[in-house]
Amino acid sequence: MDEYQDSDTGLELTRGGRGWLSLLSQRTFSSLKNPVFRLYYSAMLGQRASMHMQMVARSLLIYRLTGSAAILGAVSLATALPMLCLSLFGGVIADRVHKKYVLLIGQASSAVVALGIALSLTLGYLSPERAGSWWILIFASLLQGAIMGLMIPSRQAIIPEIVGEEQLMNAVALNTLGMNLLRLMAPAAAGFLIDAFDFKAVYYTMTCMYLVAVIFVSFMPLTGTMSIHGGGAWPNIKEGFKYIFHETTILLILVLVLFIALLSRPYVMMMPIFADDILKVGASGMGVLLSISGIGAMIGSLTLATLLNRKRGLMLLGSSLILGLALAGFSFSSSWYLSLALITLVGVGQAARMTLGNTLLMYYTGDEYRGRVMSFYEMDHGLISLGTFGAGLLAEAISVQWALGGFAMTLVFMSILTLAFVPRVRRLD
Repeated sequence: MDEYQDSDTGLELTRGGRGWLSLLSQRTFSSLKNPVFRLYYSAMLGQRASMHMQMVARSLLIYRLTGSAAILGAVSLATALPMLCLSLFGGVIADRVHKKYVLLIGQASSAVVALGIALSLTLGYLSPERAGSWWILIFASLLQGAIMGLMIPSRQAIIPEIVGEEQLMNAVALNTLGMNLLRLMAPAAAGFLIDAFDFKAVYYTMTCMYLVAVIFVSFMPLTGTMSIHGGGAWPNIKEGFKYIFHETTILLILVLVLFIALLSRPYVMMMPIFADDILKVGASGMGVLLSISGIGAMIGSLTLATLLNRKRGLMLLGSSLILGLALAGFSFSSSWYLSLALITLVGVGQAARMTLGNTLLMYYTGDEYRGRVMSFYEMDHGLISLGTFGAGLLAEAISVQWALGGFAMTLVFMSILTLAFVPRVRRLD
């Protein structure tokens, strides 16, 4: 067979099946050859395992305590408010403090919050017998939102410091792949733990996972440099605002990705209603639905990790269109098997949104502003929660199917308009 050199990686490959297998193995997982990235990756697996288990446990627990879609949305709002308020300060911290220290404190604090809920369940302070005990979950959501708002900009901005620009899309895609591998396993595990042992087993497991993340982060060396020194936080935030509004490409990417997140993610917190009332599959079925969406997300992540660094703007818009169509179909489906197929496509679209949006922002942002720009990007977590709150209110007023279906159809319309009338985004590499 003929040999050739891959222009993107410099690898000598043979044409034919074995050459493409070599390309797949060497390009797709190339970032994992970096030992620091392996430590980071392992730490993030611990954190994200906890996050995905919480998606099932917290939403199902609050729904069984209250039976209210509006209160489900209120839990998301409690997470959103501190994230929206503190994310910008988290960006300043990311540009001012070594990111390893921020990750250590954030993971340890998350472990304390998870342990607090576990003890509340064990001691009976959080139970159906105690009226209004669901406020403990609201308070825990406020704390978790504050932790995430301050930590996540550092968690994202540290990636290019570890792997460099050429490996950036690969590293982000693998990061998303790991998260979605856990989306496949962790929700199902949480559902079965709830059915077998009750909710407290999930929260004790989450505590252990956060502590595992602390251990891995502690072994990471310091990376990068602190790009801003001294001065107040507000002047640094204002400087970040000016930078974003003067860089049209970054502003367009941010607005697009935040709107996709706002319109597409509320389905996760509304899933208990689909599981219990529409599809009638219970906690285990809800875990399976969220896990199956992880299969689609893994497929999307693996594909993006292998692709060249080209036409990423067009891929982002195409994936948002697919995401909107699949989510609209899922919203109105009452068939278990059709819902499984559609939620797989939703997973593909979500993986593409996360990987491509994250990569494009970090690629086009200067090093000295990356933490602050990523803090704006990470506001999508807060906007997701605001969107969920709005979807919860709509679900109470009309129905959960029309609420989420309306969001999805709006996403389809927005994606088509952007493809047709915003060539700057369409042409991004």
